[in-house]
Amino acid sequence: MGYTIGRLAKLTGLTVKTIRFYSDAGVLPEPERTAAGYRLYGDQDRVRLELIRTLREIGVDLATIRSLGDRELRDVLDLHLRAVETQIGSLQRTRAVLKATLDRDGDPAEEDLRRLHTLGRLGAAELGALRDVFIDEVGGDVPARHEWLTQMRECMLPDLPEEPTAAQLDAWLELVDLLASEDFRDSLRRQSEEYWEERDLATWREANVQLMREALDAVRAGVEPGSPEAGVILQRILSAIGQSREEMLRGFDEHDPRAARLWELVSIIKGTPWPAEPTIAYGWIEAALRAQ
Repeated sequence: MGYTIGRLAKLTGLTVKTIRFYSDAGVLPEPERTAAGYRLYGDQDRVRLELIRTLREIGVDLATIRSLGDRELRDVLDLHLRAVETQIGSLQRTRAVLKATLDRDGDPAEEDLRRLHTLGRLGAAELGALRDVFIDEVGGDVPARHEWLTQMRECMLPDLPEEPTAAQLDAWLELVDLLASEDFRDSLRRQSEEYWEERDLATWREANVQLMREALDAVRAGVEPGSPEAGVILQRILSAIGQSREEMLRGFDEHDPRAARLWELVSIIKGTPWPAEPTIAYGWIEAALRAQ
């Protein structure tokens, strides 16, 4: 006993043609057949068709549905959710640029078209690849540096807010260009090679916590960089990070200003205060080194 394809069509609300298509496409398992060759479906096929219809309505492709026999439904839905969220993010970026462009008086300018062009060629996959290439090229074969950059991956290119300002749009595009700059990547890799080769990430984190605490406490207490008290604080910082005054000062002298600009752009996009605490801390340390 079973359902003919016509009966199954009435029960599910799907057309005979659609059910036959799903069967031929391998989305619906091949049913039993009568001696005369007619297809006979069971209750499990009716349940499967309801699931197929629901998945198709939310945009899941046939290849993914076909693989359900080997995968948990939860995994399939989770993958689809991530795909939908990615599409939403891309559409929101495009909407933001279009809205900002149309909100201005007059015809769109060349800069407006550049924004649209950039967003059009940068989907989620391209943005992910941009981060990955940046991490691989700057991190190189130095494990601690590569691991640190990997943990900073999501921070270095945040999503635009739903209603970005013109300044946030421009900051986002400038940040994309900066991360894509081969010259910037080469500069960061060269400048940090010696520093990271001598450290592991756990040791660096511990030292950086002390560095931040010492420097920010000094700033809040109003300690002048050239004062004797600053000299004592500076010595504690140098001991914590294992560097001499000369080594640390050379690091400031050779520092690529675009690195600071990167985090300033992130701050603009996220709408957080600038300068951020790390910038304030390192600014005080540099001032103290030069003043001592």
